[in-house]
Amino acid sequence: MTHDFDLVVLGSGPAGQRAAVQAAKIGRRVAVVERMPSLGGVCILTGTIPSKTFRQAVLTSVGSTPFEPGSSMATPPSMSQVLERVQNVMMAESRVIRDQLVRNGVEIIQGTGRFSGLHEVTVNGLSGTRSCTAENFLISVGTYPAEPPDVTVDGKVILTSDEILALERMPESMAIVGGGVIGIEYASMFGHLGVKVDVVDRHHRLLEFVDHEIVDELIAQLDGMNVTVHLDDSVDAIEVHGGERPHAALTLASGKVVQSDTALYSIGRVAATSSLNLEAIGLETGRRGLISVDEDYRTAVPHVWAAGDVIGFPALAATSSEQGRIAVCRMFGIEAPDMGQSYPYGIYSIPEISMVGATEEQLSSSNVPYEIGIARYGEIARGQILGDDTGLFKMLFHRDTGRLLGAHCIGTGATELIHVAQAVLKLGGRIDYFLETVFNYPTLAECYKVAAYDAANKMGYRHVTVDAPMNPGD
Repeated sequence: MTHDFDLVVLGSGPAGQRAAVQAAKIGRRVAVVERMPSLGGVCILTGTIPSKTFRQAVLTSVGSTPFEPGSSMATPPSMSQVLERVQNVMMAESRVIRDQLVRNGVEIIQGTGRFSGLHEVTVNGLSGTRSCTAENFLISVGTYPAEPPDVTVDGKVILTSDEILALERMPESMAIVGGGVIGIEYASMFGHLGVKVDVVDRHHRLLEFVDHEIVDELIAQLDGMNVTVHLDDSVDAIEVHGGERPHAALTLASGKVVQSDTALYSIGRVAATSSLNLEAIGLETGRRGLISVDEDYRTAVPHVWAAGDVIGFPALAATSSEQGRIAVCRMFGIEAPDMGQSYPYGIYSIPEISMVGATEEQLSSSNVPYEIGIARYGEIARGQILGDDTGLFKMLFHRDTGRLLGAHCIGTGATELIHVAQAVLKLGGRIDYFLETVFNYPTLAECYKVAAYDAANKMGYRHVTVDAPMNPGD
């Protein structure tokens, strides 16, 4: 049977965009279906790019020191001032994606797509309805914020991350329900702007997957921004009060009552699969609409694949993009190695956090002998130049072999700095690399040298077995 396309991609986020371009590069007929007027998916329109642009605008407007009411800056910047650049960056990035797809011969179909047969999707758009068939499909429709079960999101007092950057005025206070990555990022941004922030999280620790020492440093710095973190607590009830100054009153399980101008719910995300009519192809979804895939990103339906946030963890823009590329390669019989585990995490709080490899907690639980090397920005010339004397960088090395096991950083440029460790980790490098390598001065990369010497001194460098075999358990 001849189909209209070799591949139809549902969604133009990082996974869909990369998949479509990869398929076009190997000469396949490709179409991308996107329900939003602009391309780029959640990454461009409501998630990664807007929030990170907002963060940069906050730092540009206020500087590295958090705004304090009564300071020499008479008032904090308005929301319109801070958001001035966000829209421009979003539109510019969307244009880049469109140009890339068009340049590679990918057909763009605007509208909401749903399966109408095993090899057919029907797209409803402003210009009408269109059906098209394909040999293969890639589902990369992303996710949307989970809404609170007991209160209506109104975009003014009760918000999710989709509405937060559409606020008309800067609130004086904000309650954030959920201390995950998104919640903490916005808590630090608004705290930096002088907003009184309360974060409510039901867990014993914030960001449990992050190195605990790094999280402790983050909490200490948040405290200096007038951000209060309520751990082991949850919202029992919430009331929205109208009137001249609308606000929310959150009653916590602990009995505390938090009054705030706005309440941001950051309680996880739901895969945007409900509108796809997956029943037509016999494909079931799991918890929160997620799609299960095998190691090739193929679903239970052999000609249907999925990649990106819609398949769950790690749900990063960078990993989603790589998943889309690998899926297409394997879809059309091109050899592609697995993505592996040596990919970095970036949390764009203020200060930012980044990590790659194992944490101390993971190594301890696995009984892996390790040593720590630490560098503090206050000891690094570049840290002084940047005015950041609170940054912390640490590396973990195998105590017997000297092999790098993980690196963790909080401070200015952390998400850029971590890539050196990523490369060394991927290549199985050891402490010798950092001890013997010359880094530019003054740069934050000097942290690698300082941390390596710190670890070497603790290990007694003469005991490091340079020629030891690199086993998976190292």
